[in-house]
Amino acid sequence: MVAGMHLDQEDEQILAGEQGETRQKMLELLVALGKVFGAERLVPIKSAQVSGASYKTIGKYGLEWLSSLDAKAVVPAVLNPIGMPRGRWEEMGIDPDFAEKQQAVVAAYERLGIRLDCTCTPYYLYETRYGDHLAWSESSAVSYANSVLGARTNREGGPSALAAALVGKTPCYGLHLDKNRVPQMVIDVHADTAGWGIAEYGALGFHAGKLAGNRIPYFRGIRPEPDQLKAIGAAMAATGAVALYHVEGVTPEAQKIGYDLSGLDTVPVEQAEIASVFSEIPVDAVAVGCPHCSPAELAEIARLLTGKVVTKPLYVFAAQGVIEQNARVVDSIEKSGARVFADTCMVVSPAMEQYRSIMVNSGKALAYVPNMCGGQARIGTIADCIRVATEW
Repeated sequence: MVAGMHLDQEDEQILAGEQGETRQKMLELLVALGKVFGAERLVPIKSAQVSGASYKTIGKYGLEWLSSLDAKAVVPAVLNPIGMPRGRWEEMGIDPDFAEKQQAVVAAYERLGIRLDCTCTPYYLYETRYGDHLAWSESSAVSYANSVLGARTNREGGPSALAAALVGKTPCYGLHLDKNRVPQMVIDVHADTAGWGIAEYGALGFHAGKLAGNRIPYFRGIRPEPDQLKAIGAAMAATGAVALYHVEGVTPEAQKIGYDLSGLDTVPVEQAEIASVFSEIPVDAVAVGCPHCSPAELAEIARLLTGKVVTKPLYVFAAQGVIEQNARVVDSIEKSGARVFADTCMVVSPAMEQYRSIMVNSGKALAYVPNMCGGQARIGTIADCIRVATEW
């Protein structure tokens, strides 16, 4: 028993330094985190997803800390997007000095046994099941795991997710506990959602995140598909702090559990509120894949680009594994002059800072681009994005 938390024999051995100084420090971090949030025990995890991967965000001190660690991940662990595509950074216009430092960050994580898939959509590459305990850190991945898959994870910081990967456990508090996963508000969508795509659902999430804050919302009046669910959750995590949401008749816990919604704050969302998120500002570049594109999204982009040539830079972002599994589709996209990049995204790459305005189809990117890239952002449907990227 440490700080009111039950530890098993192996945990005690790690704390005593019997598995090395790095694991000792990592478990100390997890125990301290558990103490802050009142966790009674640690819970074994199925996988970890580690943020703090782009040199743009962690800088030299983060790299120095990573380089000081000496242990290997004991569960499957994947890295969040980094600041550049590992194999095509020159093509993306990345400064060689930045590339050298980013490669050092990647090497540090590889030495720790973290898989270099560098994606915010690990659920496309690794099986994750209902009820699995995880230690994921990227906000949209956390939302998807909790909401769409019914797994259990808090939104971990980069160090705590890495600690969980190296130890194989995480403190059991927050969204790991069923009692903390119940709806806290209701959002009634009063709009004709027939024909809505990723952008419209992203705009809904962009607006709803501001309404929800850090509460768990329960949506009524929508029937989104998986990629649309991804868009809602990613945007709500960006404009609010939503790590879990439910959709009536759609998400697993909303289907399995008869939630009592009586007495909850109910907020209507009207069609005009969603429409107000869209704008018509001129843009210098177009970027899609925030979160990283699914195979279905890549196929839609390829279809829309058939027979066309881009006249503005068009960036498409996806996980390396997804790109490899859909090589013909990716080749079709790139025939237009668009570029499909792995490992990075529009938010964490310094390459996007050259543009004064960027068109996206993502509510998450709409929220993050102004602060992370220093330019304006405009949201549109994927068809709008392709039209703007190919118009003369």
